[in-house]
Amino acid sequence: MSEDGSPDLPAPGPSGPGGGVYEWYRRGLSLLEDKHPDAAATLLARAAEAEPASRSIREALARAQYDAGRYGDAIASFSALIAANPTDDYAQFGLGLAASRAGDLALAAEHLALAVAMRPDLDHYGRALRAVRARQTRESA
Repeated sequence: MSEDGSPDLPAPGPSGPGGGVYEWYRRGLSLLEDKHPDAAATLLARAAEAEPASRSIREALARAQYDAGRYGDAIASFSALIAANPTDDYAQFGLGLAASRAGDLALAAEHLALAVAMRPDLDHYGRALRAVRARQTRESA
C-alpha cells in the first residue's frame, strides 16, 4: 500500500501490451479468428519484433496483414518467411495472393506457380494460379 492508502500496482510496461510474447501471439490469433485483422496485425507485429525468428508469429502476422487489406505489408511478411525457408508452400501461396490483391500479377503468378509445383494436391493453389493467369490474359488483350 502506498502512503495514501491506494494499492501498489506494478508500473505499466514501457510500450508493450500486457503479458509475454506467447500471450501476444495467442491473443493475435484470437483476434484474427474473431475477424479483427487490424488489431491482430498490430499485436502480432509487436510479437514479431520481440521474436523475429518465430515462423509461427511471422505467418500469423502475414495472414492478419492480408486479411486487413495491408497487401504491401503482407507481401513483405510472406517474403521474409520465404527468405527463411524457400520451400514453404504456404508462404509462396500467401505472397501470390497478396501480390494479386496489390495488382502485381507477374509476382503473383510466379509465387502461385511455385506453390502449385510444391503442392499440386492442393486444389485452391491451382485455382488461384488459374485466376491470376486469366487476369493477366484479360489485361494484356
